Amino acid sequence: MRDLGAGFRYLLKGQRWVARHGKQYGFGLVPGLITLVLYAAALVALALWGEDAVTWATPFADDWSSPWLGLFRGFLTAVLFALALLLAVVTFTAVTLLVGQPFYENLSEKVDRDVSPDGHAPESGLPLWRELWISARDSLRIVVRAALWGVLLFACGFIPVVGQTAVPVLGFFVTGFFLTEELTAVALQRRGVDLRTRLTLLRSRKTLVWGFGTPLAVAFLVPVVAVFLMPGAVAGATLMARELLGEEIREGGSAEEGDGDVSALPQPPSGWPAPGR
Repeated sequence: MRDLGAGFRYLLKGQRWVARHGKQYGFGLVPGLITLVLYAAALVALALWGEDAVTWATPFADDWSSPWLGLFRGFLTAVLFALALLLAVVTFTAVTLLVGQPFYENLSEKVDRDVSPDGHAPESGLPLWRELWISARDSLRIVVRAALWGVLLFACGFIPVVGQTAVPVLGFFVTGFFLTEELTAVALQRRGVDLRTRLTLLRSRKTLVWGFGTPLAVAFLVPVVAVFLMPGAVAGATLMARELLGEEIREGGSAEEGDGDVSALPQPPSGWPAPGR
């Protein structure tokens, strides 16, 4: 439970950091606004023509009597839209980070310099095109994993009682985990931490990850909110990435008083890539 609260505090710290750095916050809004317009257009199209798509996909129900035909197709249309919304929440971060790679890389580096005792920010040393390729490749892998979870949760939604109570809650935790992976990837990728290692690292602190990502997943259900929280989410994920790797946080930086105590931070297990790799 302590990690759960710590994860949420990192989310708040990230929002406070961008609030104190207005220029970085303004630049960080641009990718989210672009992605929001694209996603809004797709969801509006689904709302307008989703029922037609369900009708086309269920010709076997054409001869059903009323009201079962309407209830059946109405239920499938609602589920289709809910699943699309879930995937939109998960993929919104991936697409926004891809669109805004230079913006968020710059923001994350400034956070690192602000809280690092020596003012140093790890750099990947890779050209921009290579970073974009790695980011796109890893994001696609995460989207595939998230989609598989989405299909599984969709199927579990038909289980009486459990499907209407436990499954939606589990869905937010799953979404929160993948959101956190995408956000921490900005800082961890600069340190040379590959996707498999990132996932292992995050699974070792699942409660911390859920504390950060689950409230964010709930907030991201409102697209406009997602745009305004995105820069702070990147900043908070950078701070959390430093803790996950056991890196020191400078007292007087963005961390709260007491967070600069390195002894309170977990040291990275043997075998993790060294910071700044």
